[in-house]
Amino acid sequence: MALSLGLGLALSALVIGIRPQVVVPFGLSALGSALLGSLLIPGLRRWKAGQVIRQEGPQSHQKKAGTPTMGGISFLPVGLLVAGIWSGWDPHWLAVALLTLAYSFVGWLDDWLVIRQQSNKGLSPQHKLLLQVGVALGFCVYLAWQGIPTSLTLPGIGTLSLGWLFWPLALFVLVGTNNAVNLTDGMDGLAAGVVAILLIGLGLLHRDPELSVLAFTLSGACLGFLVHNHHRARLFMGDTGSLGLGGALAGLALLGDQLWALALMGGVLVAEALSVMLQVGYFQYTKRKTGTGQRLLRMSPLHHHLELGGWSEVQVVGSFYGVTALLVGLGWAWWHWTGM
Repeated sequence: MALSLGLGLALSALVIGIRPQVVVPFGLSALGSALLGSLLIPGLRRWKAGQVIRQEGPQSHQKKAGTPTMGGISFLPVGLLVAGIWSGWDPHWLAVALLTLAYSFVGWLDDWLVIRQQSNKGLSPQHKLLLQVGVALGFCVYLAWQGIPTSLTLPGIGTLSLGWLFWPLALFVLVGTNNAVNLTDGMDGLAAGVVAILLIGLGLLHRDPELSVLAFTLSGACLGFLVHNHHRARLFMGDTGSLGLGGALAGLALLGDQLWALALMGGVLVAEALSVMLQVGYFQYTKRKTGTGQRLLRMSPLHHHLELGGWSEVQVVGSFYGVTALLVGLGWAWWHWTGM
């Protein structure tokens, strides 16, 4: 009930601003990803592509072991393809599509190794980071080739010229958003729903009509995926989905000068990533000081802290949907109020 209420309120609050010309591709993406997911689940079960649950996670999640994963292949291609058709294969669409698919491939490698080894290790952190940075550098080369302004726009404040500092920021945004979505993908429907709402927000603000359509089609694809991923999930997106979505969000924000919107509207993603960084940092600091590591949270990321505090999965997910919708609404109001 809380999950449906949270998503319903979020979408009803945002759909008012959706332009009519994106409704059809939005709906086609949702329908296509839902249908493709239905076809994919039996095959993934036959191939024994089931999720391996980390032992150090909440014990209540152990019963999810074996749920088909790699679900990103059921919705990312659909959203990208529909947007490509609608945008006439726009060059910026192609750049974000390649970025999304490249990160999705990195995630697929990780998922494949997890399934093959039947452990939750997958790619080593060093190898995964190296691949993430490599993809990010490739996209930065495209941005430089296109002559993207090396500045940061803040509604109500103005445009800040960053010069060469823009490129380290772009790398950080690309890799950081990847990992933030990946960390958020720890409960049924959490990452897919939060990102679906966030994509609507970015789509509403985007000045490039082709990339606006892409944001909406990917949002629709996430909603179609939620048919199979809501509690109790029958399909997980895996790193195949979460890394691809992170790449899409970062690419859309960088091409649309919307880094402020990604940071504000994506506050849930930011909080999830910060909770892990603070937990690890505090543990290492106290271990050096006292010899015994201490924790700020019961468990990180933040959604597990709340879960171990007595919240149900559905309550956490529904609340995070509502918070994301509120932040998107605030960002949209700020953007319009400042006349950007």
